[in-house]
Amino acid sequence: MSADISFDRDFDSPAGQVRPVTGRVRRVVAPNPSAFTFTGTCTYIIGQGEVAILDPGPDSPEHIAAVLDAVAGESVSHLVVTHTHRDHSPAAAAIKAATGASIVGCGPHRAARPLHIGEINPLDASADTDFLPDHQLADGDTISGRGWTLTAVETPGHTANHLSFALKEDSLLFSGDHVMAWATSIVAPPDGAMGDYIRSLERLGAREETIYLPGHGGPVRDAPAFVRDYLDHRIAREVAILRGLERAAETIPDLVRGIYIGLDPRLVGAASLTVLAHLEHLVETGRVLTDGPPAIDGRFRLAA
Repeated sequence: MSADISFDRDFDSPAGQVRPVTGRVRRVVAPNPSAFTFTGTCTYIIGQGEVAILDPGPDSPEHIAAVLDAVAGESVSHLVVTHTHRDHSPAAAAIKAATGASIVGCGPHRAARPLHIGEINPLDASADTDFLPDHQLADGDTISGRGWTLTAVETPGHTANHLSFALKEDSLLFSGDHVMAWATSIVAPPDGAMGDYIRSLERLGAREETIYLPGHGGPVRDAPAFVRDYLDHRIAREVAILRGLERAAETIPDLVRGIYIGLDPRLVGAASLTVLAHLEHLVETGRVLTDGPPAIDGRFRLAA
C-alpha cells in the first residue's frame, strides 16, 4: 500500500473567465484563492440554452456578475449545491433572485455530531447557516434539463450534508469537496466525520465514473484509482497516528508535530482537526482509548 498521491496542481482557469470543460459543461472560477480553496471555487454551468448552475460559489458580487454574464440569454432552471460551506453556497440566493431558478441539492447546514460540553465549533465562520433549498435532494434523486441529467449521490464526510452529482450524459461526477485533484479534502469535526468520509470514498470507488469535476482545481482523472490512493492515504494517516501513540505522543499537538513535517503554519489548525477526526474514527473502531468523548485538547492512548 502506498500513501503517496500524484496531485495535479496544473490548473489554468483564471477567475471570472468562462472555460469549457466538456461539450455540455462550462466552468467559472471564483476570485477566492486561499490555502484551503486553491485558486478559487469552481462554479459549473451544465447544458446549453436551458442550464443548471452547480455550486454557485461565495457571496462575491464580482463572481455573481461573472456567472450571470456567462448564462446571459439562457434559462437557468436549477441552482445545485453540493454542501453548505461559504465558498460554495451563498451566491445561490442572489443568482436565484436574478434568474428565478430553483435552489436544489443538499439540505440545510448541520454538524456530523453535537458539540461536546465546553467545545466551540472552530468552523462556525465557514458554515452557510442561512442556506435553505427550495427542494432537498436525497440519494438517487434526479433533476434534468435539455440534454442533461444529474443524479444525487450522498457522500457525507467533509460535511454531514455533502452530495456529489453524477452527470449521466458525460459519465462524470461532480465531486464537490469530497475528492479533489490538487489536495486531500479536509475532514474536521464536528462538521465532518472521518468514518463517514471513508465509507463515502469506498462507495465512490465502486462507481463507474472515471472523471470527477471537483469544487476546486482541475479534473480528477482515472477517478477509481485516485479514490484508492485517497483511501490509502487515510489508512496511512491512521497508521502514523497509531505509531505516534506507540512512541508516547498523547495529545493532538504532539501528533501533528510528528506527522506533518514542514506544514504550512496556516494549516496547523486544519491538520489538528483532521487528526481529531481520525482519532474519533480510531476510538469508534476500538483501536484508541480516551477519557470521555474525543476532544481537541484530550489525551489519547492505544487500546490494549
